[in-house]
Formats: sequence, C-alpha cells, structure tokens
Amino acid sequence: MKRSGFRKARKTVEVSPGESVRIMRELQELSQNELSELTGIPQSTISSIENDRVNLGVERAKVLARALRCHPAVLVFPGWEIDKETAA
Repeated sequence: MKRSGFRKARKTVEVSPGESVRIMRELQELSQNELSELTGIPQSTISSIENDRVNLGVERAKVLARALRCHPAVLVFPGWEIDKETAA
C-alpha cells in the first residue's frame, strides 16, 4: 500500500568492490596483514584492491569471501539492487 507524500529513499553513496572488501574487513576487526594471513593474498595486493588500483576478480573474491564469512557477491556487486517484483 502506497502512502501519499512518501517516496523511496535514494542511495546517496556508491560503494566499489574494493571499498566493500575494506568495509567487511573492518567490520570483522581484521588488519590487512591478518586478512593476508587468512587468505594467502599479499597485504600489498589487498591494499591495492581496497584502493581500487587492482580489480578484485571472481577468484580473489571467493577467497576473500571465505575469510570474511560473506557471499562473494557482497564483494563483487556491492551496489546491486534487486527489484522485489522481478526477483525469483
């Protein structure tokens, strides 16, 4: 039921895949070095991913997602919105 005078809030902040990695890492209180130890991905590469200098990529997303205990899509598609009417 729609109410007059109300409208859906607009998203005001875009989050990149690299930023989503950083956010998830910080939420779990992990340093880049700790995440590196958990994943085998060099700390310098994690830094480059978080700063959007290196593409995340699907395989790295899978490894990072396991360590960060989230679905890889959370990292790869952070801004994805699903229209509830068209979702299966």
